[in-house]
Amino acid sequence: MPEGDTVFRTARQLDEALAGREVTRFDLRVSQAATADLSGATVLGCVPRGKHLLLRIGDHTLHSHLRMDGVWFIYRPGERWRHPAFKVRAIVGVAEREAVGVDIADIELVRTKDEAQIVGHLGPDPLSADWDPAEAARRLSADERAIHVALLDQRNVAGFGNVYASELLFLRGVLPTTPAPDVDTAALLDLGARTIRANRDRSERTFTGMSRPGQMTWVYGRFRRPCRRCGTPILRGQQGADPTRERVTYWCPRCQSGPSSRFGNE
Repeated sequence: MPEGDTVFRTARQLDEALAGREVTRFDLRVSQAATADLSGATVLGCVPRGKHLLLRIGDHTLHSHLRMDGVWFIYRPGERWRHPAFKVRAIVGVAEREAVGVDIADIELVRTKDEAQIVGHLGPDPLSADWDPAEAARRLSADERAIHVALLDQRNVAGFGNVYASELLFLRGVLPTTPAPDVDTAALLDLGARTIRANRDRSERTFTGMSRPGQMTWVYGRFRRPCRRCGTPILRGQQGADPTRERVTYWCPRCQSGPSSRFGNE
């Protein structure tokens, strides 16, 4: 599932493949930008911002958001794709490489000077050079919703998704329904920043320190399985800012303390 660490690695791959080179092929397969052509412009680089990718080309920025299934692949010109062509949403080619965006839900082309219209609302990003933990903690503590919901709101802090929320709250011993103002948000974000920075350079994300399949999470995806710490069966529910944005939540009822949950266990 793409979260801030996945996006960071993707930005680095795009930057290494394209930066400093002249665009030889530019093909956006989305209706609002299908006629755009930046061939001849120079790729300045790719910057991650939370879960967003900003590929800067000349005086334009190609913005993409991977959502649940989006992926950027790097190919040699003429190399056979590992996916059907109908899934492709963007192609940015240079002489030696071709970046192909597959199953990307959100993609748009804007002037680089207008990037703030896309990402200006985001909170501090723990993977950016200007990470401001105090501001992130202030925003999170001011959010009166449940901590799991508040942590997923990218306006509070950018980059953490559902997997991180479940795992970090377990590691801090916090029930996901606890109101955010009742949580030590500074300590939670310190742990989150250290964890996501450790994972950004790994091919497989891990929270336990283990790299074997099935051993990399404490609670996420482990419904009814015994807690790795206490043996109590892991519970599962749903939380979200509204019914259209609910996410599956996992927690250990013994290791995570706080107000009793009122959302159903399946």
